[in-house]
Amino acid sequence: MNDSKLKLHGFNNLTKSLSFNIYDICYANSKQHRQEYIEYIDELYNAERLTQILTEVTGIIGANILNIARQDYDPQGASVTMLIAEQELFHVSAREEPGPIPESLVGHLDKSHVTVHTYPESHPDNGISTFRADIDVSTCGLISPLRALNYLIHCFDSDIVTIDYRVRGFTRDVGGHKHFIDHEINSIQNYLSDSTRQQYQMIDVNVYQENVFHTKMLLKEFNLDNYLFGTGVENLNTADQEHIRTRLRREMLEIFYGRNMKGEHTV
Repeated sequence: MNDSKLKLHGFNNLTKSLSFNIYDICYANSKQHRQEYIEYIDELYNAERLTQILTEVTGIIGANILNIARQDYDPQGASVTMLIAEQELFHVSAREEPGPIPESLVGHLDKSHVTVHTYPESHPDNGISTFRADIDVSTCGLISPLRALNYLIHCFDSDIVTIDYRVRGFTRDVGGHKHFIDHEINSIQNYLSDSTRQQYQMIDVNVYQENVFHTKMLLKEFNLDNYLFGTGVENLNTADQEHIRTRLRREMLEIFYGRNMKGEHTV
């Protein structure tokens, strides 16, 4: 379908929703280091910082901010919700292409919102700590919230990313014909930059007839020193390094596949 030739009867009523979970994994062996990790994440991604990130998102997809609600939680975690509205339409690209990281773009939006919630956590038995961010970008109009995908992935230390994109509702052309989607798409991966696709192992589960698209991403390689909190690789012997690396990789695989893998070989 070519948007430049499609004449609509009234406003584009399609709702395009992007939802994804981003996971960051860390190894913090002692109780003190686990607590320090939680405090570090809680400060790094507090409500003020998340508001800045979502403000950038609204600029990328071309929206005006109507209202902001934000909250830092006790003992940890934060949430931000923004209501956004349409902005004058200057240029919209209907092609499947990666979004900016970031660059200027404007679009046509109404009855839309962006939200983010954070969930830092740790477990006392195995030294693994995780941070999860849940993000939703919902828009009405000609462009897709997928334009913000690359920027958001790069805003967080993303080891695993689970993404859902769906188009709901319909819009009518001047002849009364219903259109249930206004752009071509066969995979969320089409909206990821080349560098992102090279860094991650990815699988798709798509239901094309329902305009539902699902992609899971797993970081291919990682530097152990970047995953140690409260110590460094130089303080660990070879056996300890391999043991921690195996635990980290198992945690990533369990989240990626959505099942416990105790006792399975993961390296």
